[in-house]
Amino acid sequence: MTASSELRGDELIAQRHLPAEPELVWAAFISPASIAAFWGGSHATVPAESVTVDLRPGGEFTLDTRAPDGATRRLRFVYVSVAAPHELVFDEPVTGLRTTVNVRPAGGGTDLTVHQRRLPPELRTAQAADGLASILDALAAHLRHCDATLGWRTP
Repeated sequence: MTASSELRGDELIAQRHLPAEPELVWAAFISPASIAAFWGGSHATVPAESVTVDLRPGGEFTLDTRAPDGATRRLRFVYVSVAAPHELVFDEPVTGLRTTVNVRPAGGGTDLTVHQRRLPPELRTAQAADGLASILDALAAHLRHCDATLGWRTP
């Protein structure tokens, strides 16, 4: 299964079922090493040393993305709400983009929804929708790798 994404005006919603327990999916979203492993999806890499996580309302989450051409972009988010292990809400302060990550147990695994609101006009594109879906697909691959190498328990 692959992720699906839908662009609706200034909102982007991506969904994917993951064959992993919700606690593992949650852990991937708050662990700097895991974030580095999946955040770039198929369009960028994230150097592990660039990821910082201060997991609390008002805390920051930062990372660098590196495009295939070598261009690097610093991303910075501020946590609005942290409701472990089910919901993360964070804002990108420059554009006002708000991202909500919902982690829900379902079908022997986890249903993951990432809902972005207040997308700036330059992100209201099919490319952005594909990019977000590829991040969720990279997360699925990361969780499979963790299961194989670390012995994490997945259903």
